[in-house]
Formats: sequence, C-alpha cells, structure tokens
Amino acid sequence: MNLTRFSLFISILLLLFGCSGVKHTDETQQIKDLPDATWRAVLQPNDSTQIPFIFKSSHDTEGALQFTLINGEEELVIDEYTFKADSLIIPLLSFDTDLRLKVEEERLIGTHARYWYAEPYVISVTFYKDDARRFILNKPEPVTDVSGTWDVDFLNEEGKPDKAVGVFEQKGLNVKGTFLTPLGDYRYLDGVVDGNILKLSCFDGSHAFLFTAEITSDKKLANGHFYSGSHWYQPWVGFKNEDAQLPDAGSLTYLKEGYEKLEFAFPNLDSTLVSLDDPKYQDKVVVVQLMGSWCPNCMDETKFLRSLYEKYNNKGLEVIGLAYERKADFAYSKEKVLKMKEKFEVPYDLLIAGTFDKEEAAKTLPMLNHVISFPTAIVINRQGEVDYVHTGFSGPGTGKYYTQFVDEFTERIQTLLANES
Repeated sequence: MNLTRFSLFISILLLLFGCSGVKHTDETQQIKDLPDATWRAVLQPNDSTQIPFIFKSSHDTEGALQFTLINGEEELVIDEYTFKADSLIIPLLSFDTDLRLKVEEERLIGTHARYWYAEPYVISVTFYKDDARRFILNKPEPVTDVSGTWDVDFLNEEGKPDKAVGVFEQKGLNVKGTFLTPLGDYRYLDGVVDGNILKLSCFDGSHAFLFTAEITSDKKLANGHFYSGSHWYQPWVGFKNEDAQLPDAGSLTYLKEGYEKLEFAFPNLDSTLVSLDDPKYQDKVVVVQLMGSWCPNCMDETKFLRSLYEKYNNKGLEVIGLAYERKADFAYSKEKVLKMKEKFEVPYDLLIAGTFDKEEAAKTLPMLNHVISFPTAIVINRQGEVDYVHTGFSGPGTGKYYTQFVDEFTERIQTLLANES
C-alpha cells in the first residue's frame, strides 16, 4: 500500500473515530474504502519485554472490513469492531478481551486489555504498518537447526521442573512449533533462529507468549525465558531427544474408588437443567467436555469435537460441553459461551457449570479425583459408565501428536458405538 492510500486510510479513520458506539456493517459505505494492510504488532508488558505478533486488516468477499490474528499456520478472523470517541475497539473472539487503538502518524497505538479481573489487565501495544516481520533479526544466518523433538523443563517457583516436550520445524531462519505439557499445548508458535538465539511468540486474543533460549553447540537449549503477558515468567532448558514423551493423558484424571458414573445437572443457555439422565443421552455414547470460552486449547478441542459429532451423531454419539467461566455470574457466562457457540458453530449442548477455579470446578464433579486441566474430555459408554478420561489436549499445532490423538480417540468412539447396549 503506497503512502497516498495510507494517508487516505488515516483520514477516514480519524473521521470515523468521531462516530461513537457504531458497529459497522456492509451498510457503512465508508468502511469499504479502508485499504488492506499487514501490521507488525508489539505488546510491551514491561520496559524490557516485547511480545510481537502479526495482524492483518482486510476485506471479506462482500467488502466488509475484518481483522486477522496470524500465528504460524493459524489465522483467527475477527469481524467485530466499534468506534468510540477517538479509538477503534476490536473485541477478540469470546475471550472478554479487546484491542483499543488510535492512529499516530504511520502507526496504530493503544492497549490490549482483559476484563474478567476486578480491574482491567492492560498491556500497551504498537502496530507498525506493512511490516510482516514477527522478529527483527540481529544476525542474518542461523548457527544451527532446532528441528525435531526436545525434552523441556520449565522451572517452577520452587526450582522443580514442570515437564514438557518441544516440537519445532525450522526452514532457513524461520521456526514454527509448540510445547506440549500434560495439561495442554502452547498452540501455534512462530519465530526465528537469530544467530544462536531461538525466538518464538504467539498472540491468540487471550494469551500472549514469548519464548527465547540460547542454542548451544552440544544440542541444548539453555538460558531459556518464558513470558506470558506481564504476570508470568519461567526459566527453562531443553535437551534434544526424539523419544521425548509426556505422561499418558488417560491416566491423570479418573473416577474415585466406588464410582462408575458421572452425575451432574447444570443449566443450558436457556436456563434449563440438563443431565445425563435426560432421554436424549440414554443408550448413547457421550463425550463430556470440561471447557471454557476463555480457553484457546478448548477452542481447538471444540473444533475437533464438532467434527466428531457431525460424523457420528446419527450413529449414537452425543457431546455435552460443561463451561467453567471466569465469573460466577450466569448472565456474564451465558454471553461469553453463546459467543463461542456462534463463532465455532457448536452443534451440541453447552451448559454453565461453574467457575474456572480448578478446586471449585472439582467440587461440581465430586466423583473425579480432581480437575487439573481445561479442557478435559470424559467418554461415557452406552451403559452410562465412564470409559475413559483424557486430560488436556494436543491440538493441531502439535502436528503428529494431534494426528495420533485424533486417530486413537476416534477409534475409541467407533468401538463404543459398535457395542450396542
């Protein structure tokens, strides 16, 4: 986009910023005149940390403006925004977060905020026009290739390791991959090898992650730093190991001794209590999904369960999502869950089950030994008995691990469906 078009863009934005509280649709002709652009955005949670991500403004096939968060192979499209006073406000999916941006010369400046705290959690952000570089390189050539599988230790506050597996694919300077943990993966990370420094980041509208590490000559990742927004930091190290594994996801959450069935009654989005004893779920194979609208890993699992439901519902499969939300307020939770349901076209029941505090969530399902991860999937056979509990989720950003999960989980469902009661 040339300077003249960008100047026109700025002029139109400045004009429109005076329109308070307007949600733009195709009927707003002026918005169609905004040019497409790619932005290198930088979140700055503190003076020393910068978390970059890629953001696009574009137009859909009907000419309406939309925005896209880009993390590696993932593109999250956002088509909702408002102008209020002098700011462009972009709500981010169902996460109860937003971007609030103003125009300053050839940049957009503003904040990313989360709203489920007593006071909003706010990080400053700057957008640089027509710059698709996630990281600005200090050195033009990589020292080594980090492709492959790594044993990773994230060190907790006590200095003890939280085990993870790193999987990376490097092409030239560019690296994509993720970290798998027993509770889920860090989704689509994108970055570079800058000399002997690995740099990876992502921003999915809810979480902002930055990982860096020194690549040593003996195939180690040393002096690692992991930042999540402004509130979380962990040092980490990695060791090349193609056989690296995590604990079996089917062994972490289970029914307490003496229990065979899962029991609950929670309201759906119409405030009607739903239970596994309802006729709809009798003699069916049921997947009960512990999830939240705020949870990106749950977003990935929901997409998978939607496809599974659409393929096997007519053969006797049902899915129920139990939403554990940020606040103990039904109206608030319903709004967020409904937004997620519409965004991802969820065809199965979603119930409001409680809050995302794991100890409180466990109290709503006392037959489980604990609730340690959102998502968790509980598989129930046609006799109403718990057959399997899968803790966490290895999403599509994990490559072969996701493929393996899909194959094994689908085979389990097929077997249970074939066993008539």
